[in-house]
Amino acid sequence: MAFHLFDAPEREASQFVGFAGNTIDRQSENRKDDDVETALADPSCRVILMAGGRMHLKKAGDGFSAWFGPGEARALDAGLEDAILLGWDADGPVVAAPAGREADDLPGTIKAIDHRSIYMQGLLDTAALGALAQGAAVLAWHHTHRFCGRCGARSEMRAGGCKRTCPSCGAEHFPRTDPVVIMLAVTRDTCLLGRSPHFMPGMYSCLAGFVEPGETIENAVRRETFEEAGIRLGRVVYHASQPWPFPHSLMIGCYGEALTEAIDADATELEDCRWFTRAETRQIVAGTHADGILVPPKMAIAHTLIRAWADADG
Repeated sequence: MAFHLFDAPEREASQFVGFAGNTIDRQSENRKDDDVETALADPSCRVILMAGGRMHLKKAGDGFSAWFGPGEARALDAGLEDAILLGWDADGPVVAAPAGREADDLPGTIKAIDHRSIYMQGLLDTAALGALAQGAAVLAWHHTHRFCGRCGARSEMRAGGCKRTCPSCGAEHFPRTDPVVIMLAVTRDTCLLGRSPHFMPGMYSCLAGFVEPGETIENAVRRETFEEAGIRLGRVVYHASQPWPFPHSLMIGCYGEALTEAIDADATELEDCRWFTRAETRQIVAGTHADGILVPPKMAIAHTLIRAWADADG
């Protein structure tokens, strides 16, 4: 088998997708239980506030900032008792905390904006968007894992949010990430795109699904493609990944070699599924397709997969 590591580009494709620009040094193995309190006492500490799938952003010039000082966070009734330490970057410690106020109770200079809109509209820079993904995922995990999965007793946050421990049975629990495959099935000159009922009008995208226990990434790609579209795949190759904070997934982007072309779509998952030629796909990516067909926005891993294939020579 050939070894291709040193032929790969220095910047992998994953660096160009949304939520992937996190610059925080997590120091997960070197945490203390009082790290959140120590961070909040540091004058350089910055806090991000989020709850219910929304993040609080304050107006900053012509744009927005995700960063609040500890004093600002307290003034907004943030749940600092449930805060987590994300880690440290070049400017100091970064903490994520549950937002304490509803959108209607915020000052006029602060907006509660849903994570998807922040990402779609490009309201934050790549580093802040990466912190959003980390903070949203870990806060969501703590919120839904307050009790020990072994004995049922209430667990306690430890190591600044890096884990929970059970005082009753001693079990340790760590934040989870759910692996999801997202794949573009291709022939030499066509790719398979599907349309989910909840997509915006005209949008088509790659197929996707959760990896199941005991399954390789490649086999998950093959299984999900067959279940959703009835297409059998042969070779599967990895291309890129994307943190996806809805609530704590990792999108694993792959290409799959289509061995069959007759589509038998799962009507409960897709309202349409079809093959597009490379020339058509280039028009779709460029936004010039005659039928107004669109693909997900530029920072989505689906866009990365589709565009990379469309721009290839075949």
